[in-house]
Amino acid sequence: MGDILMMLLPAIILGGVIWALSTALRPRDSGISDAEKYQQDLARRSAEHYAEQVRVATAARARLEANTRPSQNEQQQSQQEDNARAARRAQSITVSGHHGHASAFGGQLNPQLALQLKTLAGNGHKIEAIKLLRQATQTDLATAKEYVDRL
Repeated sequence: MGDILMMLLPAIILGGVIWALSTALRPRDSGISDAEKYQQDLARRSAEHYAEQVRVATAARARLEANTRPSQNEQQQSQQEDNARAARRAQSITVSGHHGHASAFGGQLNPQLALQLKTLAGNGHKIEAIKLLRQATQTDLATAKEYVDRL
């Protein structure tokens, strides 16, 4: 029995050494540390908080735009309607000779110019409107003044 023990003893010792080395070199915890878990949780909560802030800000912006845009749209629409009426009026003046101004300006007045003149006159800048009309049509001061006064 001593011979068998002498042969098995080195094999048992060798097996023990191999097992000890493999156990010592194997990582003890295959998971992540508490510090890494805390950092990941903090990053997740921070991302959720940021997403919530973005959602709240987007909702507030949508509410603000919903409250302001209708009035802006109405104002723009009324301005466009006023401009269209002025352009139609200017066009009818040039086509039909209404108020006798078409003949004074060579039979035609640019609708864009008429709109610009109406805007200037409506804002109280009649002198600028008269100057602009005289430059564009080469007409005399009295005719240009009369036209702008009737706008």
